[in-house]
Amino acid sequence: MSGHNTYTPGPAHGARVQKDGEKWVLVLVRDLRHAPEKVWDALTDPAHLSAWAPFDADRSLAAVGPVQLSTAGAPTPQVSETLVTRAEAPRLLEYSWGGNDLRWELEPLGTGTRLTLWHNIDRRFISWGAAGWHICFDVLDRLLTGEPMGRIVGADALKFGGWQELNTTYAAQFGVDSPGWTPGPKS
Repeated sequence: MSGHNTYTPGPAHGARVQKDGEKWVLVLVRDLRHAPEKVWDALTDPAHLSAWAPFDADRSLAAVGPVQLSTAGAPTPQVSETLVTRAEAPRLLEYSWGGNDLRWELEPLGTGTRLTLWHNIDRRFISWGAAGWHICFDVLDRLLTGEPMGRIVGADALKFGGWQELNTTYAAQFGVDSPGWTPGPKS
């Protein structure tokens, strides 16, 4: 989509790490200008997820129960059988993806929403996760504003201008080494 050409990620912000021994949880907070109900739909509706999230869902995530999540942008299909364990519209959503737990909280903030994501992730790749979710949240914000730009995930995100800087900055903020990775040629 044309939005990719004009998009530049904002500075690394709103992320922290909670450490419990070897278990690390990435916590990302983003204030959005949209009501919790609108944000909830974007987090749970498969049509909305396919416009911004790093995975596709075979059903709405707005109800507890089994769901298949397919990683977007993967060179080979990666499908995770998972379970939505909590779905309390429009404030709390919990499920796992690829063996990692995700917890989304939506808090009213004026006329908008404070969106908080807790994602337990391998500490070696926690800065990658922060950079990836940062870009996804930017795409989500544009989608909610009515200016969809198409999702930027997987290999596309890694090749995207600004991703490496986000990755490096988040690694420094978290006090971890940034995993080495060299992007291939843009397609």
